[in-house]
Amino acid sequence: MAVDMRLPTIRKTVSLSVAAFDRKDLVVPGDVITSDTGFMRGHGTYVDEDKLTASVAGEVQRVDKLICVRPLKTRFNGEVGDVVVGRITEVQQKRWKVETNSRLDSVLLLSSVNLPGGELRRRSAEDELTMREYLQEGDLISAEVQSVFSDGALSLHTRSLKYGKLGQGVLVQLSPSLIKRQKTHFHNLPCGASIILGNNGFVWLYPTPGQQEEEAGGFYTSLEPVSLSDREVISRLRNCLLALSAHKVLLYDTSVLYCYESSLQKVDFSMIYCAI
Repeated sequence: MAVDMRLPTIRKTVSLSVAAFDRKDLVVPGDVITSDTGFMRGHGTYVDEDKLTASVAGEVQRVDKLICVRPLKTRFNGEVGDVVVGRITEVQQKRWKVETNSRLDSVLLLSSVNLPGGELRRRSAEDELTMREYLQEGDLISAEVQSVFSDGALSLHTRSLKYGKLGQGVLVQLSPSLIKRQKTHFHNLPCGASIILGNNGFVWLYPTPGQQEEEAGGFYTSLEPVSLSDREVISRLRNCLLALSAHKVLLYDTSVLYCYESSLQKVDFSMIYCAI
């Protein structure tokens, strides 16, 4: 009877340079990034005794002489043009407060929304009295960041017909750092469902709609019952998003679709039991 044997071999020690020890790509608060005074301090860092130190846990990013730390888990820091999915938390005078996973509540002004019917006119006192008929507490919306206030709060708008009140679907809350920035964050997947990848980490899954009424002005919400097949697809997509986020994989239409197709592959459990 032949038996294969493997004998231990002497491993060569690898000599690391001093620069390799000084260079850190992943840091925690209090770690010294560099002691070189020629670098500029960026976000997530501070200077302690002439040493550049990390103030958050994350990945070190170097751009020329600028060093910053990108946190692995953080609140959403919005920029102009970002697509967000948010929830109405309060109706105020001529504005709505929106929860967008930011440090402060975002603001959606009455003048920054389309009126039902797409009518273009100045907002009157009657429109202010009927604000709850447009949006009320608990409603989910998709919007775009119009501007950023001095205190960091975001000003939103829904003037495009692709933005507005969201109907039936599933909201998945993930880390904003996992959302890949693309030209469009609205995708109609070939599996029969659509997805809105908000830059703020809020992802909206919903059945692919048919022809919407263009006169809706962003307030059209379909209340028709969702079929069982659509619910199964949405549930599978939700599980794919959670699996990808657990493994810190960037989320965009291609990665979600690949994960969905991989989940459809059937596994022969009888072969697994035989192997065990």
